[in-house]
Amino acid sequence: MENNMKALMIVVNAGFADDIIDATREVGVRGATIFNARGEGAHHKSILGITVDTEKDLILCVVDTITAEKAMDVIKEKFGIKTPAHSICFTMPVDKIVGINIEPLIYKP
Repeated sequence: MENNMKALMIVVNAGFADDIIDATREVGVRGATIFNARGEGAHHKSILGITVDTEKDLILCVVDTITAEKAMDVIKEKFGIKTPAHSICFTMPVDKIVGINIEPLIYKP
């Protein structure tokens, strides 16, 4: 069976996850898991020996390829790297999954 499932990973400044989820729901994303994270860029900041990290949220969604592309377009337009949300996103293939209803995600020619 061929599938077109993708893991859509979105890294965003803390506080914007709900806005991104609302926007991606409008293009077909049905659910997401949000992880608290911290970011560390190429330029490491520290003040008085204390490392200053940026609070981030990592959003994980499993979607079909077309929905992933639509979601990435919305994220780039509304929450891209030049916005206060400062988000980046990428997809990875998903070979197998259990625990969610994937029927609408499986490609049927």
